Formats: sequence, structure tokens, C-alpha cells
Amino acid sequence: MAKDFYGELQLGILGGGQLGRMLIQEAINYNVNVHVLDPDKNAPCRKLCNKFECGSLSDFETVYNFGKDLDLITIEIEKVNVDALEKLEEEGVIVYPQSRIIRLIQDKGLQKQFFKQNDIPTSGFQLISTKDNLTNASLSLPYIQKLRRDGYDGKGVKKIVTEADIQDAFEEPSLIEEWVDFEKEIAVIVARNDRGDVSTFPMVEMEFNPQANLVEFLIAPSLYGVEIQQRAEAIAKKIADDLQIVGLLAVEMFLTKNGDILVNEIAPRPHNSGHQTIEGNYVSQFAQHLRAIFNLPLGDTRCRTNAVMINLLGEDGYEGLAKYDGVEEVLAMEGVYLHLYGKKYTKPFRKMGHICIINDDRDKAISNARKVQEILKVKA
Repeated sequence: MAKDFYGELQLGILGGGQLGRMLIQEAINYNVNVHVLDPDKNAPCRKLCNKFECGSLSDFETVYNFGKDLDLITIEIEKVNVDALEKLEEEGVIVYPQSRIIRLIQDKGLQKQFFKQNDIPTSGFQLISTKDNLTNASLSLPYIQKLRRDGYDGKGVKKIVTEADIQDAFEEPSLIEEWVDFEKEIAVIVARNDRGDVSTFPMVEMEFNPQANLVEFLIAPSLYGVEIQQRAEAIAKKIADDLQIVGLLAVEMFLTKNGDILVNEIAPRPHNSGHQTIEGNYVSQFAQHLRAIFNLPLGDTRCRTNAVMINLLGEDGYEGLAKYDGVEEVLAMEGVYLHLYGKKYTKPFRKMGHICIINDDRDKAISNARKVQEILKVKA
């Protein structure tokens, strides 16, 4: 990179949520000047960056004008105007992950086609243009319907179990996927820099909140055998190399009951499945993302100890100014680290923060995490 980033580099982040906030916490260590664009004037990043701009991430002019005087742009959310990023790339602004990758990942249909074309194991699927196509779908029931665009954190996903469920299916362009009878949801985060160095974090195991359909509980490192972990990491590395991505890529996978690994979805940015790396690994996912986009040597991804991450979600039935119950009680426990995201208002299942629980005894880390789950509540 032509500009020395030790104090000079102007980095833009599209999105001012918690991922951007944690990226800034790392960027401060590199003397990087951080500019943030987000549509919410109260975004979690607003007070932490050098310059905060409130504006639409999907508007061409807004994104283009935000980025034209910056050296490097990255994202913490995929729902951004890719045409503006392409123009900025043409004019010499570095965009990592590259705009072509963001365009691919914005569309879950293109994502699945990419997996198929590159021999990446994934469940069978069919692209659907309207709800009417479901009546003569080639996949047999039950299956999962996903909107091709704009789904996140479990939104834009429906289970179609019986013919009756088709009544409530999404109208918009979507895909349907074979129902996978999986044993465990797993994830691997991989980083790649511009010189082609690739490094994976150890595989993690995830548990999902069935109501909110998002990660609620994550355990690292995994206890699955070395062969399974190596296979999962090899798949993540292959995807990073096939894409030629620069930056971080989270690869969410299913481990089936007969030992197959199928890729579910990918995200080209820091991810919920890597929050435990802040306390649990020698390098965090946020520091690794910055190393990758600055084309620096990648960090040591090994686990320091056992880490369990819990998403701190807004309690069901509460909406309004956030109030945190049980903070002192959980912080009195050994190895408990609290990360609040600076969100003023809570609502049911909104991500308000996360907690990382570390312990050299894995079972103790898990039991402490269960206690934290019971004690710490976000109300209003």
C-alpha cells in the first residue's frame, strides 16, 4: 500500500454497527483514521470514529461521495451500493473485500451457484422467481426457503414443511434448499491478504436460538476430531482462494449425521461466529481483518484457552431504553468478559452485546456460560 497507515491512512467502514465498533477498537492500535457511514444517527460507531456520516448505504451518490477521498474502504454489512464501490475501485480507491465479491454474496442464489461451479459441498437447491413456482418445485418437502437478497440474522428464511406452508412463503425471488438433517452447525473464519497468505481460525461449534434463528451460544475450540476440523478448514481456505478475497470470510457449515460437511452461507467480514477470538485467541478476528486488508503478515489464530460466546439479546416482551440486569453478578464470576454495543434502545432479540466466558476447563466454561445466560438480561 502506497500510504503508510501508521497515522496517515484514511479507512472507510460502510456500516456503523457493533462489527464496525469492534473494528475501530483494533484500528486505534494502528493509528488509522476511521470514517464511518451509517443510516442511523445513533449508530454504535458514532462516537468512536474520526468522522461519522449519517447516510444511506444503498444510495449510489452517498456511498461514492463518502469514499472518494479515502484510501481504503471495508464493510461490516453486505447491504451496500456495489455500483458506487466499483466506480471507486476504477478511480483508485482500494475496496476490500472487493466489490465483485460483495455483489456475489449479496445474492444467496449467486452464492449457491458459485458453490456448485467450484465444487464446494453444499445442499441441493433450486432458484425460485415467484411463490407460484413452489407448487411444482423439483425439491421434495420439507425444504428451506431463503430470500435471495437482504436476509440477515435469521430474517428472510422460512421452513416449508407441508403444502399448507406454501401459502405463507416469500413472494420475492428466492431459493429453496434441501432440508439438511445436521448434527451440528459449525463455522470457520478464514483470512486472506493481497499477497495470497491464507489463515484459518480453529473451527467452532454453534447453537442457535430457535425463536430468533441466530447464533446464541458458541464454543471454541471444537471437540470434533482432527480430520473433521481439517476438512472444514480446507473448505474455508478453498473458498477464500477461489474468490481471491482480501479480508475476512466467515464460512458457516453443517456437519451432517453421516459426517459430511456442507457449506450453508458465507459472509465477507467479521462475523458473529468469531467474537470469542477477542479473549480466546492470540489474534482476534477484528485484528486479523485489518492485517489482511492492510496486506500485513497474518496473526496467530491459535486458541489460548476454551472460550464460550453468548449473544446478549433483547428479552422478548421488552422494548424501549435498554436496561441491563445482572451485570455486577456476572462480572464477579471468573473469566467473564462483557461487550456492550452502545445501542440505546432494546427490542425482542436485538443484538445488544455479547459475553465471552473463558476457562482452562471446558466444562467449567460451558457451565459458567449457562449461569451468565440465566442471570444477565436486557430489559427496558
